[in-house]
Amino acid sequence: MTALQRAALIVGAGDATGGAIARRFAREGYATCVTRRSLDKLQPLVAQIEAAGGRAHAFACDARKEEEVVALVEQIESTIGPIEVMVFNIGANVPESILTETARKYFKVWEMACFSGFLNGREVARRMVAREMPKGGHRGTIIFTGATASLRGAANFGAFSGAKMALRALAQSMARELGPQGIHVAHVVVDGAIDTEFIRSNFPERYALKDSDGILNPEHIADSYWMLHSQPRDAWTHELDLRPWSEKF
Repeated sequence: MTALQRAALIVGAGDATGGAIARRFAREGYATCVTRRSLDKLQPLVAQIEAAGGRAHAFACDARKEEEVVALVEQIESTIGPIEVMVFNIGANVPESILTETARKYFKVWEMACFSGFLNGREVARRMVAREMPKGGHRGTIIFTGATASLRGAANFGAFSGAKMALRALAQSMARELGPQGIHVAHVVVDGAIDTEFIRSNFPERYALKDSDGILNPEHIADSYWMLHSQPRDAWTHELDLRPWSEKF
């Protein structure tokens, strides 16, 4: 592998949004590095990217474990190329009444949806700021995936809302610190149901809205992530909200 390849790291490259983002950046010529806790679950995505002529590298990584995140970033930077863009796309949307929520599960949701965002964001930012500032002043892009819960807490979503709001605050702080150093930090609020197997199986009435564009298409979400990365620094967007035309807000 040549160290001159541009790398895009997609943390939480699931079957819907994360996978679509990985395919989008691969289509633009990036060596796309995708992670999940289970390596086997990444193989179909890698095969899709390679079949389309792109380059993909799969990594098993628990994004909550500092030593694994540090090792992951080191491996990518040393064997594939500099990470030019990192997308953090871990959800942890687990509803539970505050009356029955356990401390263990609450903490796990926070670890997945917030703490792991800090770990991955920090490690990638450390590499980006160490590189020479190129002409145009853009050292890299870090994008965090948010949700409706990033903006308001709903009943039975105390853990998820708390974690997602904290992730949003982290993104704001990072943007203010790292923007002057040439790193574009963005936060995307995905407000609405996404075209996934989970929605199809568990919310058939919502999934039925797909034909009228009433749920989000992962490929269209991915287009917005590419747009954020492509923005010139005189017009950077920090927060972008995406929702179907029919979604109330």
